[in-house]
Amino acid sequence: MKIYLLLMLIFITSQAATIDGWQRPLTIPEPKDNPITPQKIKLGKLLFFDKRLSRADDISCATCHDPKFGWADGVAQAVGDKEQKGKRNSPTIINSAYLKSFFHDGRASSLEEQALGPIEAEVEMNISVEKVLKKLNAIQGYKKLFLEAFGDAEINKENLAKAIATFERIVVSPPTKFSRWANGEENAMNRIQKEGFDLFLNVGRCKSCHNGFNFTNERFANIGLGDENDLGVYDLNETTNKIWKSTFKTPTLINIENTAPYFHDGSVKTLKEAVHICGNGGRKPVKSRSPFFRDRKYTADETDITVEFLKALSTPKIDIEIPTVFPQ
Repeated sequence: MKIYLLLMLIFITSQAATIDGWQRPLTIPEPKDNPITPQKIKLGKLLFFDKRLSRADDISCATCHDPKFGWADGVAQAVGDKEQKGKRNSPTIINSAYLKSFFHDGRASSLEEQALGPIEAEVEMNISVEKVLKKLNAIQGYKKLFLEAFGDAEINKENLAKAIATFERIVVSPPTKFSRWANGEENAMNRIQKEGFDLFLNVGRCKSCHNGFNFTNERFANIGLGDENDLGVYDLNETTNKIWKSTFKTPTLINIENTAPYFHDGSVKTLKEAVHICGNGGRKPVKSRSPFFRDRKYTADETDITVEFLKALSTPKIDIEIPTVFPQ
């Protein structure tokens, strides 16, 4: 009897250790100077989907962060003003409320800072914030909404950023098969998906970079894709240390099945290929590859099983009513 109780204790402890920290917190973090309110969410949602925030009134934030594509855009590199193609893939904004840095190179330190970046980017919305403010201040419907949200009908740069960021902040992951399993629903994941999680943790050592409920450590790495033209963090000119060359932020894996193509350059079309690359030390044995990113000699079967687990981190549909009528 004592042996049985001991075995049960070991089993329960190991299960707790397995799922501890993998559940998304129910509360959404919010800055002290920009608390979440229904008025800001309503305003931010309209701004997020309104194409008038671009130079030619043809691009919105949702163009690159579309709910239908897991809040990404389904193309290798983002396409912006005048059909210009950027050099990087659009990252999902899901669970961005929990992040500490933004963009593939982490150059923004808040959602408020991130929100205005694409507006002025030449290959994205390609318009100055000043011109956007002029547009918005001429729209009485928006002046009314800004008054309700901020107590001031005069639309300024700070409140524009706060409104968009507030909407982005509430775009959080709904329950997935994995999160339900992590919360104690034993049959939420099937046997293959549970095996995949075990491979993810132990053989692939994927948790070294993709850990916690958001499946990212938010650190930066060169994973051997062989793209030496885009230097990532190194291009920010904040360091001359070559170790930062071609390093990019570890992305979340939440909703990963819906956000193809993959990696910062969008060069990988399938989840299977992405897992194969990560499980086998990258695509090319480049000298600048991060030292902890190693060849785990992942087999084809291990790759397939891991893919099945990753599908358990996704939901087939994001339920949101997309605005079709905008303030006038």
